[in-house]
Amino acid sequence: MRRLPPLRLVPLHAGIRLSAVLAGTAALAFAPVPGLAQDIVPLADSLEVALKTGPLLPEEVLRSSALTFPSILESFEREAAARSDQLAADGAFDLMLRSDVFDRVTGFNDGGAVRAQVTQPLQPFGAQIFGGYTLSDGRLPTSQSSFNSPEFGRVNVGALFSLLRDSNIDPRRFALEDTRLATSQAQFDVMLVQLNAQQEALRSYWRWVAAGEEIRVFEELLEIAEARQIGLTREVNEGARARIALTENEQNLLIRRSLLEEAKRNFVIAANSLGFFLRGTDGQMIVPTREQLPDVTRLKAIPQIETMLAMPISEVISGRPELETFRIALERAANRVELRRNDLQPRLDATVELATNLGNGVPPTSDTAGAAVGVTFSVPLQRREARGRLQRAEAELRETELRRRRVADQITTEVGNIIENLSANLKIATLADAEVKQATAMVQAERTRFRLGAGEFFLVNAREEAAANAQIKAIRAKLAGRLAEASYNAATMNLPALGLE
Repeated sequence: MRRLPPLRLVPLHAGIRLSAVLAGTAALAFAPVPGLAQDIVPLADSLEVALKTGPLLPEEVLRSSALTFPSILESFEREAAARSDQLAADGAFDLMLRSDVFDRVTGFNDGGAVRAQVTQPLQPFGAQIFGGYTLSDGRLPTSQSSFNSPEFGRVNVGALFSLLRDSNIDPRRFALEDTRLATSQAQFDVMLVQLNAQQEALRSYWRWVAAGEEIRVFEELLEIAEARQIGLTREVNEGARARIALTENEQNLLIRRSLLEEAKRNFVIAANSLGFFLRGTDGQMIVPTREQLPDVTRLKAIPQIETMLAMPISEVISGRPELETFRIALERAANRVELRRNDLQPRLDATVELATNLGNGVPPTSDTAGAAVGVTFSVPLQRREARGRLQRAEAELRETELRRRRVADQITTEVGNIIENLSANLKIATLADAEVKQATAMVQAERTRFRLGAGEFFLVNAREEAAANAQIKAIRAKLAGRLAEASYNAATMNLPALGLE
């Protein structure tokens, strides 16, 4: 009978991968875990101890990553920066105080004056209201006659309104709205970063668990060969078996030791990758050990596919953060178009002012008390700069709309693939378990035949390797199922399952 080829380890990172769009919203958990607050709080002492001892559970990985992973903390800082920009934009409508003081110390005119004016910008009609107080003393030249006032000064109030250009929108109001929308986008960006980081943390966790399970399989396989080597040595020495059987088993020992070393190497790599997401309160990475591996039989099972597919795909798509980000981007682009259209309009400003004197002493020729109205009109004759900026803003708006449509279609396709992938992987995992049972039964039967002298040593080794292959296949099938469940939870924004409720 032809000898079966030796076992080969498939790289553990070979598994379910989403596109670049879905990578941003990958899952945080393989099964529902307790909700985690999004506010950053210090790690509890008990959690940090759990990260360094064991067993290490998925929810502990999620919490550690959510509270300490640098990219998540960076996203919060970017959101804080966006809020700061919003505060700065609000500053364009701050109350402004201006004062002028002078005194003519030489020359024919020996007067002095003080003037203070407060201006408050308003949003409607690009208006601003102002009020001031002027007080002068002595003789002032004609060029400064506006500073002349009676003995107790002069008070004036007024307002300026934009009737055409800047009536509905202006750079200040645009910046105010744009920074508000940018802050909303930053909040969605925080969510995307969290999802991405948490997904990668759990991918690393389950690969670490799978690598530990594979070590167990290869250790058991090696222990069987080592125990058999002792028995074969005794039988060969007693002349009950040919030395070729001992040589063949020594060859199997070398193969199985190599497989175990590869599995140990993969476990170390998986542990290092997981340690990238496990961090203490000081932010230092914590590399988990084999002693921290959990009992996989006690971990929560993947829910039934019928339960997970209860939500309609249309609801899944409508709630995706990427589309919310594009919705805000379209609103920002539309506001920019409106601002550039505003630049094409002529400027027509109206001013209303009322002034009153306090006391006597102002010469009639310089008396500025009373009410005054005025209109100012201006318009660029060519407006090429404004037209160019408008055309660019309109092109950017169309580009954003096309990108939104492409991403929405891509998400629809990806969600459909995730659902199919999840259903298939759950079936494959069930079949893999059945294959393990059958392979184990064949091993037991072949060992019985061999002990009774009716079997061949080669067949026993082949059956053992086939059983080990079946176990490795089952481990990786379950890993694929966990990753598929995680991807589905991310696609459907199942926040409780993602640890972000």
